[in-house]
Amino acid sequence: MSDYVVSARKYRPSTFNTVVGQKALVQTLKNAIANNKLAHAYLFCGPRGVGKTTCARIFAKTINCEHRTPDGEACNECDSCKSMGEQRSYNVYELDAASNNSVDNIRELIDQVQIPPQIGKYKVFIIDEVHMLSTQAFNAFLKTLEEPPKHAIFVMCTTEKQKILPTILSRCQTYDFQRISTQDIADQLSYIAGQENIKTEPQALLTIARKADGGMRDALSVFDQISSFTSGYVTYQATIENLNILDYELFFRLTDAALQGNIPAAMVMLDEVIRKGFDPQYFIGGWASHLRDLMVSQDPATLKLIEAGPEVAVRYQQQAANCKPYFLYNAVMIANDCDFNYRNSRNKRLSVEIAIVRICQLLNPIQSPQQPQKASMQSLQGNVGNATSVASSPISSPMASQAISPASSVAQPSVAVRPAVPTAPLQPVSQQGVQQSAAIQPRVSQAATSQQAVSAQSRQSAIVSQPVPRGAALPGRGTSMMASLHNTGATMPQTFSRTSTPLKVEEQNEPIDESALVREWNDYLQSITSEKILMTAMLNSHVRLEDKTQVSVTVLSEEQQQRIDEHREEILSHLREVLHNTHLQMSFTVAKEGSTKLAFTPRERMDEIQNENPDIIQDLLDTFGLELS
Repeated sequence: MSDYVVSARKYRPSTFNTVVGQKALVQTLKNAIANNKLAHAYLFCGPRGVGKTTCARIFAKTINCEHRTPDGEACNECDSCKSMGEQRSYNVYELDAASNNSVDNIRELIDQVQIPPQIGKYKVFIIDEVHMLSTQAFNAFLKTLEEPPKHAIFVMCTTEKQKILPTILSRCQTYDFQRISTQDIADQLSYIAGQENIKTEPQALLTIARKADGGMRDALSVFDQISSFTSGYVTYQATIENLNILDYELFFRLTDAALQGNIPAAMVMLDEVIRKGFDPQYFIGGWASHLRDLMVSQDPATLKLIEAGPEVAVRYQQQAANCKPYFLYNAVMIANDCDFNYRNSRNKRLSVEIAIVRICQLLNPIQSPQQPQKASMQSLQGNVGNATSVASSPISSPMASQAISPASSVAQPSVAVRPAVPTAPLQPVSQQGVQQSAAIQPRVSQAATSQQAVSAQSRQSAIVSQPVPRGAALPGRGTSMMASLHNTGATMPQTFSRTSTPLKVEEQNEPIDESALVREWNDYLQSITSEKILMTAMLNSHVRLEDKTQVSVTVLSEEQQQRIDEHREEILSHLREVLHNTHLQMSFTVAKEGSTKLAFTPRERMDEIQNENPDIIQDLLDTFGLELS
């Protein structure tokens, strides 16, 4: 019985064609050998297990091969190739810099450089983990590296290129090895499984490939481990049990529960995961990845970004078809924020549970006491039903029903509505009130419209003429619209909604100061603390005044612009009101890459505050014995 050899050693590539996932780099080396354009020093850098040292050995064997094949590969039959295969070649000198990093070790290597090769044309010196050399060793190596003998070629391998001295980097040709793709690793595992007569499931190989994170050596080690665990039949279920990975079935069921608003079912799934020994952060991070895969599954052009088998990819497409983009974008944001802030949370499980509840409420929001219930809206509509019977068609249109439908709440997150006329109490709707809304009901005759316009104009001027105290509580700023109507004793008109036509106000055109604009922008921002998405978008934007009435908003991304643009009219209504200028307009500009970076995360905002006020922050830390984490 032959000795067992692990797959990582048994199936280590011996030719350029068998190297996995580095086609462009391998082709460059083959062309350099074929054209006899060899440099005296190479630096192979990249993540672990992607083939750096292996390619260095193949390169050393190929340049000394006496009978290379037409495609530039070593023949594996000449004396030089055989000595390399049997690891007895004197043309290759390998140094492990991790354990031989002193000046004396480099001096021994320099002595070896002076000895010409016995067989072949070149003598290759492979220095593995070269970043581990000391500074003195690097300096002792500089002169030899710059002007070596004609027969000497140096190949240095490292996983941390940034630790190498610039004087060394400038003397080498640098080759950056890439992480091997998940599909390439899975294909190589399938080939090895066929050679070893091991039965496998495609999804199991993909799971191993994802676990390896781009390293073929890690993938082969995990493959050997699982094949031993399963006695030669690598299944998906055995793989996730052995690697302690959450099953994607869990996330499919969890997403279905979130789409249905089934909070209890989602909470039970979290409890099951925790009982199995998984960390809640691993759970929320896995769900965020699942939601991301659903997001890219909605477009055929991005479907290839999913690292899953064909059957699982079909399931992603099917579930993605049931998800609205609004749900996926916000769910990914909520899950990612929870994952980001998990370490700083005192009650870590509670933070994950809150994130689950928020995601489950995206399509099925629980109405707060401040929000008018549907029955209340219907009763308000009933109070004005008789008065509006003449023009009932526009009042009962889908526009009015949209203001209270669940779909409307999904399309636009609830934000406190800011009426165009904020201070005067709304009068009970009467026959005159119906006439006042002639602009919304175009079916009234021209004669009636003329009388209604005169009545509406007189009532509107009386309302606008009343002064507004600057600190007065307005609907939508610290109080709800329903609370405002209750305090004034007014009845909410049926046509008042986000989509209804605002009443025409008196034209104002007072000069605007940019500092006042910024102050009122921030004032509005403080009034929408319950709207986290809009608040974050406004907080990370830069507002300035252009051309006297043009408000220019600089945002970081198109998504941020979309969030603010959804509430454009509400923001402009507030600014026009407090700045006494009805001609204000808003435009957007997306910041270019390399421009001033705005604080986005809480940590970045804290760093910005600390940089602006270092002395004050330090006094607070010293006084209360605090520290920043």
